[in-house]
Amino acid sequence: MSATAVHSLWTTAATAADPIGKIDAPKIEYGQLSPVLIVLGAAIIGILIEAFVPRRSRYYVQTFVSAVALVAAFAAVVALAAGGYGTTKAGIAAMGAIAVDGPALFLQGTILLASLVGLFTFAERRLDPEAHGNRVDSFAAQAASVPGSESEQKAVKAGFTTTEVFPLLLFAVAGMLVFPAANDLLTLFVALEVFSLPLYLLCALARRKRLMSQEAAVKYFLLGAFASAFTLFGIALLYGYAGSMSYGTIAQVVDGTVQNVTPALADTMGNDALLLVGAALIVMGLLFKVGAVPFHMWTPDVYQGAPTPVTGFMAAATKVAAFGALLRILYVVLPGLRWDWRPVMWAVAIVTMLAGAIVAITQTDIKRLLAYSSIAHAGFILAGVIATTPDGISSVLFYLAAYSFVTIGAFAVVTLVRDAGGEATHLAKWAGLGRRSPLVAAVFAVFLLAFAGIPLTSGFSGKFAVFKAAAEGGAAPLVVIGVISSAIAAFFYIRVIVLMFFSEPRPEGPTVAVPSPLTMTAIGVGVAVTVVLGVAPQYFLDLAGQAGVFVR
Repeated sequence: MSATAVHSLWTTAATAADPIGKIDAPKIEYGQLSPVLIVLGAAIIGILIEAFVPRRSRYYVQTFVSAVALVAAFAAVVALAAGGYGTTKAGIAAMGAIAVDGPALFLQGTILLASLVGLFTFAERRLDPEAHGNRVDSFAAQAASVPGSESEQKAVKAGFTTTEVFPLLLFAVAGMLVFPAANDLLTLFVALEVFSLPLYLLCALARRKRLMSQEAAVKYFLLGAFASAFTLFGIALLYGYAGSMSYGTIAQVVDGTVQNVTPALADTMGNDALLLVGAALIVMGLLFKVGAVPFHMWTPDVYQGAPTPVTGFMAAATKVAAFGALLRILYVVLPGLRWDWRPVMWAVAIVTMLAGAIVAITQTDIKRLLAYSSIAHAGFILAGVIATTPDGISSVLFYLAAYSFVTIGAFAVVTLVRDAGGEATHLAKWAGLGRRSPLVAAVFAVFLLAFAGIPLTSGFSGKFAVFKAAAEGGAAPLVVIGVISSAIAAFFYIRVIVLMFFSEPRPEGPTVAVPSPLTMTAIGVGVAVTVVLGVAPQYFLDLAGQAGVFVR
């Protein structure tokens, strides 16, 4: 029998056996996905810039393209919100992969604004003294060269800079935009990898203290890979339990409201071990990303070793994205498991608040201190997550928006205090900073007071909203522990302020670099948001309240 005959037989048989017919083309709502598409498009343009634009001009072109993309994406988010996609028109886009609703748009807007402010610190080039007549930024001259090698010295002499950080930043932002909006487990995992991999790279690119920076990146990569593996295993188990990747379908199977149950699905639905272990593993992966105890061990090392602009960006934007995804998993996929996950989250929140606050007291490095502070804040935000009420969602959204700008502002101030070895991060070197540079010390004091949750700062408004929601949601003991942790945390924030203003400056102490308008803008935005959200938070609380409804 000839090959053509076999082929025709086979196609006839296939046609007869295939009742589905042709595969339908996917239906993509490009308008609703525009914020993500703009950022991804700019990231790809950034790679082309690296390939085709002369080295002298790359820095300026990359900064411009990145800034324009983030502003355009934010405008797209605002346009979608104004068009009612956060409220009345909220729905599922991209064949069920992405949810376009209030929480997604609010978190995407926060991530884009925080990333824009973070971009200004990335682009700063006036803090270090000029090297061989060239201005330098915080990133390695040539990332591929071995620290201290001859090729590195040649790269510094030639005035090279690693401008690849800009497309990497944009890819990370694109992943973060998808992460809290993902509406199926596969999209969640892809987004997790898309924003994690650029961050692993960015952590390794410090110009000074390169070995420490590379060590931080390796720790982050290894622990992040473990967390991703746990998440993937959890996704596999949940898929085995519900026979679907879609959040809505899994929620129906968990609740027992699913239609047309096949015998295979009936078998797996009865197996609660798959559900409980799968849910636990996915939540564990997300708790790793937010830096909750006991998945926090990477945080202080990575925050200390990574270039400070990257630390600020990562501390702010990753938390926003990860808490958004955690809220969606718990409120949309697993509301039927509330009695199982709430006690566990109680324990995690309590340990996270107390451990973050207590261990921070022993820190002598300002970046490690801020890292433990961020762990304590993860605990406070979890208190809002545990509330399981609409107020719980809106209070978490508000807290994330308030916290992200304070964090980037605080790390931007850290980049200014320098000695011969680069940034002076040891606390002893900050003694007397208030007398040497009153303005910088005063700005840092504002950020520390916001972290401590002192009234008339955004930190107080955020903590009050989260604790109020938790108390109304029946978690009053958690609020008591939260207030105690806040009091412990206030001690080390106030200690730094006392050190800056009431200690004698050392003669060999660090200097405060004069930044370009970029870092000044980043710090100015941080102070403005801190004060506005502290003095007049109501408009933003209402905004978060309107945005607090997940589409199902």
